[in-house]
Amino acid sequence: MDGAGSGRPARRQPVRQTLSPRHFESKKEAALAKAEHVPQAPEAQNFSQRDFRAAMGQFASGVVVISTGRDAEIHAMTANAFMSGSLAPVLVLVSVAKTARMHGRIVSTRQYGVSVLSQSQQWVSNHFAGKAVPDRVPAFDQLADIPVVHGAMVRLAADLAHEYDCGDHTLFVGEVRALELHHDHQKPLLYYGGSYRNLAPPDWSVESVPEILWQDQGFSY
Repeated sequence: MDGAGSGRPARRQPVRQTLSPRHFESKKEAALAKAEHVPQAPEAQNFSQRDFRAAMGQFASGVVVISTGRDAEIHAMTANAFMSGSLAPVLVLVSVAKTARMHGRIVSTRQYGVSVLSQSQQWVSNHFAGKAVPDRVPAFDQLADIPVVHGAMVRLAADLAHEYDCGDHTLFVGEVRALELHHDHQKPLLYYGGSYRNLAPPDWSVESVPEILWQDQGFSY
């Protein structure tokens, strides 16, 4: 006797969905793709942070003071993590630790100045590295309304264009809107191997420098 004559609803037969082989292939491919994107544990480093700092110290560099502020409130720090970024547009960048007070200052003001120090300004470098010299206070000038160190060899003012996360630091890319050169009869303050260094007279000419080094910086001779 069927359900229609008994007054009871007919029992539904289970619906079986037929899946194509391609359906299973798609699920398998998706699972494989997901597995491929699972972050892998980094390989153990064969060096310590101390080793890394020592290695980076073998790269000789100049010394700059990064500065920012508005009105009479000026903040500055010594650094050597500075480089040019682009010629068109004219960009520079500085690397600042996220724990440094300067980090928050740049984020707030959206601008910064860079002053390239000379050999005679080693005390200025020490001052903004937390080793102030008694009875000596560095002076600042305004360049495009941005503070820069008085008497520095090169002074530039930049508006913050981009900021990029870089581990425990942030890379602040600035678009330069003002620049001054005062390098005549001055030698740059250098930093190498954890110590200040002086620039010795060269024993080679510009012509002996591999051309590729100049091309990489965009110079034309």
